[in-house]
Amino acid sequence: MNTREYIESGIIESYVLGMASPEEAAELESLCLQFPEIKEALTAFEIALEKNAMANAIPPPPSIKKALFKELESSFAKTSLPEELSHTALPTQPTPVVAMNYFSRYFAAAAIILLVVSGGLNIYFYSKFTQTTQQYQALLLEKNTLQANNQIMQTKSLDLFNSMQMMADPNMQKIAMPGIPGKESNYATVFWDAKSKDVYILPNKLPQPAQGKQYQLWAIVDGKPVDAGILGDCAGLCKMKNIPTASMFAITLEKEGGSPTPTLTEMYVAGKVG
Repeated sequence: MNTREYIESGIIESYVLGMASPEEAAELESLCLQFPEIKEALTAFEIALEKNAMANAIPPPPSIKKALFKELESSFAKTSLPEELSHTALPTQPTPVVAMNYFSRYFAAAAIILLVVSGGLNIYFYSKFTQTTQQYQALLLEKNTLQANNQIMQTKSLDLFNSMQMMADPNMQKIAMPGIPGKESNYATVFWDAKSKDVYILPNKLPQPAQGKQYQLWAIVDGKPVDAGILGDCAGLCKMKNIPTASMFAITLEKEGGSPTPTLTEMYVAGKVG
């Protein structure tokens, strides 16, 4: 198993942030027991996440503590004995029960303060956790998008390089296909391999076909049109069908999927061989 690829896959971050599926979580926990490096990566991310939260922690302002004490003292001052006991002589010396009540008030005040502070910190850390989770998801999406775009660019670059190599091959016969009268701005080039008889086309300048339409290449063989293939979405040269012999090539615009016979009124370019 390639532990480095597994660690960099994002599963550890998803697990710590609570976004991993039960299957992914079980797999990670099992792998931590088998591979120490995976366990170390998990621990390192947890520590980094905790440090980030503590570094950005905002302590409650001191005014909250003062306000709570003031409110509690005000409440204790308003506390009075029941009416039926107001006329009973109270002992001049405090009893143990009174002393316990006295201290219990301050214990209650301290507990309330801790509860309020704890609640505030919980809200703060939850907010930070949510923010960090959203940022992580955005970064993960951006990473996946960049990887996909990079793969597409690499594929297109390779196609263009191969196309340039083939066009420079001396065995390739080049057939220019200018636009027909009325469509002079159009242009395309056929590259015909003299050995294999494979046909390639470079659509230099053809308008974008309408929805449901595709360009189709035709080879004129013994005066009759032969289907040489449909132009697809390709970078550089588009490989068409193998044509052993032809005296001319032409391109027409047909319905999507091609046509058994060319629509002459929809011809765009044409060129003679030789």
